[in-house]
Amino acid sequence: MLNAQQSLNISEYTNIYDIVVPKDNILRKIKELINFSFIYKELKDKYSMVNGRTAIDPIQMFKYLLLKVIHLLSDIDVVERSRYDMSFKYFLDIAPEADVINASSLTKFRKLRLKDLELLDLLIGKTVQLAIEKEIIKSKK
Repeated sequence: MLNAQQSLNISEYTNIYDIVVPKDNILRKIKELINFSFIYKELKDKYSMVNGRTAIDPIQMFKYLLLKVIHLLSDIDVVERSRYDMSFKYFLDIAPEADVINASSLTKFRKLRLKDLELLDLLIGKTVQLAIEKEIIKSKK
């Protein structure tokens, strides 16, 4: 079952992001300037709205995959780095003290929701295009 994550999890520690994640950090810029709601549209037929457990937010799962691409990390490495890298947690909309997903969840998301690798390429391509439009990045690399 799909459940849209509306905002950063409520935490008394979220203000730490203003201290430890610089304003010019690329992940901060991407998070603040790009609306990832297109992910819901692209994946809506991949989820049941009435059956099953509540799914991990697809935007968050996509952001893990985006971090993998940006930083050339494995599933296990991106999840592990998300435990301690505050810029990753901020980008993923995870409270500073919250735990991260299990790496197997990322693998399942990719295999079950993004069976067609062209879909992942499409989502990454849309993100890159939005980042170029918002002048976060200068080229498609």
